[in-house]
Amino acid sequence: MKYTGVTGSDKQPIRVLVVDDLAFMREAIRDALSDTEIRIIGEAQNGRDALTMYQTAKPDVVLLDIAMPYMDGITALGKLMRIDPAARVVMCSAMDEQRLIIRAIQLGARDFVVKPFRPERIVSAVRKAGGRRERI
Repeated sequence: MKYTGVTGSDKQPIRVLVVDDLAFMREAIRDALSDTEIRIIGEAQNGRDALTMYQTAKPDVVLLDIAMPYMDGITALGKLMRIDPAARVVMCSAMDEQRLIIRAIQLGARDFVVKPFRPERIVSAVRKAGGRRERI
């Protein structure tokens, strides 16, 4: 997928923290976001590490898996929103359970992407959460 541009006054890259315990999923997300204005500034394998990285890296958007060791994504989302109520989080999970989606949105998630995903769906969700609109 090639970067075709976005509208909006801010032409800076969207800085993203990717949080997923599976290396192949982090790689798939890296591939999906390549050749776009979106830059991955950090990767974490669990919610606990994500909270630490968030405070250090200060990303524009967090892509957060739900099922992870040490601290799951729903717990991490709740803690993250207490740290920074303005955090922009897109949940990403293979679990297409209505109750998890509702809970994530109640806690402050901006979007929910179900795995397996199409690359353009991840790009669109990150752009939307980052406050960008794709050109029509």
